[in-house]
Amino acid sequence: MTVVTQEAGAPFGAAPPSGDSAIVTRGLTKQFRGGQIAVDALDLTVPRGSVFGFLGPNGSGKTTTIRMLLGLVTPTAGEYSVLGLPLADALPRVGALVEGPAFYPYLSGEANLFRFDAADPTAPGGTAKRRVGEALERVGLSAAAGKRFRNYSLGMRQRLAIAAALLGPRELLILDEPTNGLDPQGTREVRALVKEIAADGTTVFVSSHLLTEVEQMCTHAAIMRTGNLVAQGTIASLNGGLATRVRVETPDVADAARVLGTLGLADVRTADGGAASVTAELGAQAPEDINAALVREGVAVRGLAVVRPSLEDVFVGLTGEGFDVDG
Repeated sequence: MTVVTQEAGAPFGAAPPSGDSAIVTRGLTKQFRGGQIAVDALDLTVPRGSVFGFLGPNGSGKTTTIRMLLGLVTPTAGEYSVLGLPLADALPRVGALVEGPAFYPYLSGEANLFRFDAADPTAPGGTAKRRVGEALERVGLSAAAGKRFRNYSLGMRQRLAIAAALLGPRELLILDEPTNGLDPQGTREVRALVKEIAADGTTVFVSSHLLTEVEQMCTHAAIMRTGNLVAQGTIASLNGGLATRVRVETPDVADAARVLGTLGLADVRTADGGAASVTAELGAQAPEDINAALVREGVAVRGLAVVRPSLEDVFVGLTGEGFDVDG
């Protein structure tokens, strides 16, 4: 799917090349009436075969971006490419779940999928029964196929929605907040399912405001804030932008800080609020050597831990704000 839009007075440009990318955007912008800019000049690259986390607080522009990629919202400016194909050819290869599942509550899961399939003009009717059965099996709902949707748990409902997106062969699966509102068990079910789908070669694009979920599920991520792209890359590269730290739990905070400084550790900090701990950048020091040095100096070590940076740390480091801030 390729779309090129034009700002007033600006020349048209070529659509961005797709290459090994499932999604490419260049300068993608959406401004609503009243001047509100929901997405501001977004440059995004989603590699084929990745599980790509699209992160941001509620209101950061994630759903608006997805709607533009699916042709549901017209961009104000910019360009994008999905699978490098024209719209009519791309859409049958894209499965999507946007803003939660919507099914008939009095129909069974299987009957709902037949209705979804019948509404797709590109779906071959002669294979509907086989494809519905395969989709239910793939998401682990074969045993509940005849159960009414209203009696499904939240996790089962999300899995049925993903099954609806997988009724045909898909090169790209776009999921908007697939774990939103789920209990821990439902979240684990959806997470495991996403990994299984990706293992079969489908690129999965997952929007979420839950950083820990993306860290456990995704290979790549992009972070949004108030319509702007803050960072993007592999999970390892994003986390690697911040230093790994060591945290020492001790009642001898001042002495511990002195010893860490003597060892050459950078950015030594004592905890706020009187907590009995001190942290520093780990650098090239081995944690066991740090522990031994503290003990030799008479510091009472209650605990020592290596703290690796998380995506939340990355977000706070880039914006200075917590991830619960609404855009």
